[in-house]
Amino acid sequence: MNTGQRIAALGMLVSGGLAVLKIFAGIRGHSTAVTADGLESASDVFASGFVLLGLTLAAIPADAEHPYGHGRAETLTGLLIGLGLTAGGALICYGSVQHLGEPHAPLSSWVVWPLVVSLIAKAILANLKFRYGRRLGSEALRADAWNDAIDTLSATAALCATGLYLLDPPRFADADRYGGFVVGLIVVGVGVRVAHDTALALMDTMPEERRMEQIRAAASAVPGALGVEKCYARKTGLRYHVDLHLEVDPEMTVRQSHEIAHEVRLRVMQTLPWVADVLVHVEPAPRAKAGKNR
Repeated sequence: MNTGQRIAALGMLVSGGLAVLKIFAGIRGHSTAVTADGLESASDVFASGFVLLGLTLAAIPADAEHPYGHGRAETLTGLLIGLGLTAGGALICYGSVQHLGEPHAPLSSWVVWPLVVSLIAKAILANLKFRYGRRLGSEALRADAWNDAIDTLSATAALCATGLYLLDPPRFADADRYGGFVVGLIVVGVGVRVAHDTALALMDTMPEERRMEQIRAAASAVPGALGVEKCYARKTGLRYHVDLHLEVDPEMTVRQSHEIAHEVRLRVMQTLPWVADVLVHVEPAPRAKAGKNR
């Protein structure tokens, strides 16, 4: 089990424990907001499960039917997490407002403590997943990190709602239910964001210009490489595949230009660990540029 898989498994354990704690506390303490936050944590268990599955599938080596590897499975799980969060948030919103105005049993003051525990645990977990998501280049792990970060906001919203009710029950009779609604809205918002970002990756959206400049610089540093005419990159899971059009002296032999292209491929992959492979297409450089380098 690699680092990403271990963190996803840890997320499942923590979210599962918090979900049981908050749902039990919400039901026994008569708090809609705490129960809603518990249901949101329960959805995190499934989200982390998808991440674990995606990272496991992405680690499968390339084969004849999947020459680019299985990395897209990891990105696809990020999209599924986003769609699942959006649907779950909408259900939480609906469940929170359908009984507005109706009398309910008074809240128990101890329901705030599971929210405090959740706030601290999720803040630590989100920071851990963001750090390793960036280090590993994992869209699914970053999506799960956003999920945990939003959990801290949802726990804060639930905490404020229950606090208002406990402060003045007659005046803030529906504050707890409105708190559950806010939790649902927060979950919908992060779900839409995660789905949008992972959908862009599935559509082969180019990486930021900073990374493209790093690819061009690494390629141009090879002796005999006169320029980069075109450069494209697309993400397949945790790393990028690069298509590069390299300009060389048109008077070179095929063997010489092939050797330069091979060296460019190795240089880019060795310099930039987030590049999985490079396909180099050799083109004749313009006469003026070729003449200057003879």
